[in-house]
Amino acid sequence: MTTTADAADEHRLLQRFLWLSLATAVATVTLKVIAAAITNSVGMWSDALESTVNLLAAGVALWALRLSARPADHNHDFGHGKAEYLSAAVEGTLIIVAAVAIIWGAVQRFLNPVALESVGLGIVLATVASVLNLITGLLLIRAGRRYRSITLEADGKHLMADVWTSVGVLVGIGVVGLTHIYWLDPVIAFAVGVNIVFTGYGLVRRSVVGLLDATLPPDEVVQIQRALAPLTDDPRVHLTDLRTRESGRQRFVQATLTVPGEWTVSRSHELADQVEHEVERVLPGTVTFVHVEPAD
Repeated sequence: MTTTADAADEHRLLQRFLWLSLATAVATVTLKVIAAAITNSVGMWSDALESTVNLLAAGVALWALRLSARPADHNHDFGHGKAEYLSAAVEGTLIIVAAVAIIWGAVQRFLNPVALESVGLGIVLATVASVLNLITGLLLIRAGRRYRSITLEADGKHLMADVWTSVGVLVGIGVVGLTHIYWLDPVIAFAVGVNIVFTGYGLVRRSVVGLLDATLPPDEVVQIQRALAPLTDDPRVHLTDLRTRESGRQRFVQATLTVPGEWTVSRSHELADQVEHEVERVLPGTVTFVHVEPAD
């Protein structure tokens, strides 16, 4: 059984991951702004812009995670878990805004090409920043999936999108430095911006689905059904109207338990408790509601 203390410890752990994300964002923004300033590359300025968005998004994610950890109160009977979806929606929107800005800047630079400077040093600084993002992004995605936190997973994917942006920019800057074909710089920045739009769209779409009370993933529903099947071996007992939903990292299950009319309240309640226990066994921390009805 998941305890309140366990949940609090888990939230503190998740917050540490987001503090790591904030620290990484500060470091990468600093490195990329310096790299963009010394190279005068629109691609690197675009990369620095996205990292700035990462910094803002990490702050929003930390706020959302803290809010989602609050217990249920008189205004929120089912807790504050949906705050995580709000965070993911904000991150996705910020990614799209950054992508549009990148595309706009790329078009302007394509129309007015500019020679690049100090390419070698700029590439070194941007590479260091990308390695930091890669390590932190992978850690956040792994932790987000392990602890079912869409906030951590979204922030991790945001960082990974930044990594791919940087890879594209670095390749482009390297090619421009070797060939002196300066219009390649904005073309690569444009392509990177288009790719980031899809990343942002995916996050926004997932958050909207969550806000609309989506059911639990199919594999988790199957786990519940298999766990409850032995409880209905008695042909007089039926478990119907099984419904599920998720709210951030919170899971909710609802079912109707039909029992013989002559059963005592105590016996019916005992079977309902077994239903809750089995759901808790396969999906720890799930809140289960069981409605008992007489067969007749």
